[in-house]
Amino acid sequence: MADSAAAVIEALLRVMVGAALVPHGLRITFGFFRNSGLKGSNLAMLAEQLDADGYRPGRLWAPAIALTELIAGPLLALGLFTRIAAIPVVIFLLVSCRERWVKGGWFWNTQGLEYTLMWTIAAAYFLAKGGGVYSLDYLLFGL
Repeated sequence: MADSAAAVIEALLRVMVGAALVPHGLRITFGFFRNSGLKGSNLAMLAEQLDADGYRPGRLWAPAIALTELIAGPLLALGLFTRIAAIPVVIFLLVSCRERWVKGGWFWNTQGLEYTLMWTIAAAYFLAKGGGVYSLDYLLFGL
């Protein structure tokens, strides 16, 4: 009983880790969810912000971030090519962790590291373990 409950909770965590990226990708790519944090509402504006923050060239990183959030996020949520999808997600979140630490220290309410670090560790779990028994990887490939 405990093993099946753990598998369900693992699947829910995987879905949430992947799906949580999608609204961010929609916001930075297509301007959805305006006034929800970032000033920019398209890739050109994100590229400018990235350049200003020292992540150059912004025009390279902006689409990379969007693809991570809009493609790798849903793949992770579905548990399809889980480990491959988790690679850019973990890298993106590790960079975010560094930025959060520099800008806000530890506490999430000061835009610090703790919240982003939790998501990074959750994504890294699926990079290490794969999608689990309730994933498309398991259904299609037995992984």
